[in-house]
Amino acid sequence: MGERRNKILITGASSGLGEEMARRFAAKGKALALCSRRLDRLEALRDELIIANPGVTVAIRALDVNDHDAVVRVFGELHDELGGLDRVVVNAGIGKGAKIGSGRADANLATARTNFIGALSQAEAALEIFRAQKYGHLVLVSSISADRGLPGPKAVYSASKAGVAALGEALASELAKTDIVVTTLLPGYIATDMSAKAGDNKLMTASLDEGVSAMVAAIEKEPRRAALPGLKWRGIDAALRFLPNELTDRMV
Repeated sequence: MGERRNKILITGASSGLGEEMARRFAAKGKALALCSRRLDRLEALRDELIIANPGVTVAIRALDVNDHDAVVRVFGELHDELGGLDRVVVNAGIGKGAKIGSGRADANLATARTNFIGALSQAEAALEIFRAQKYGHLVLVSSISADRGLPGPKAVYSASKAGVAALGEALASELAKTDIVVTTLLPGYIATDMSAKAGDNKLMTASLDEGVSAMVAAIEKEPRRAALPGLKWRGIDAALRFLPNELTDRMV
């Protein structure tokens, strides 16, 4: 189904998963609208993509997804600049965190605001556009950690991603009989700067190439929900959701 999605907006596009997804979609000839807080990184990425893929359109905007008014304005501007939007990938997120009650509420509140409230702002802006045009594909990047609350410094991160997953499930059900498709991605450990800072298990971590290849393939198929990359993470997803807590406690 992905062949009809030719105008794609990606947030959090200046690094990590967002940056690599932009490269993959540009190589497919898609017109891109890229957002992040770091405009200089976006400018460098835009230059790289245009050189590597002559003729591709790349529009960029600085955006802090915690500013709802800015999200609505920027999505509208990018829609107009590209002459429409077929797909919006809600990817912007952070991985700060500390044990709750340890005096670092600032880190936990920042993660909750960006990962959930920021995702909600993006969904609001995207669906306002999609409802008006009566079609579109909303992609929410959640996490395998949405399956089960993680202890310690990852507690709020996992909770924020659970909120994103629940939002995706709700919207997919609501819009099931329309031409607006909602996909929730639940990546496991994929090698990025954020993953390295979070201390993710290196033996369990997929390469950026493997991880983003799986994400792009899933996005193009437009399922309701996809745990990835590979059978390993689909298995972990099922285990975390369905096994008793006595067993899953040992996994986290």
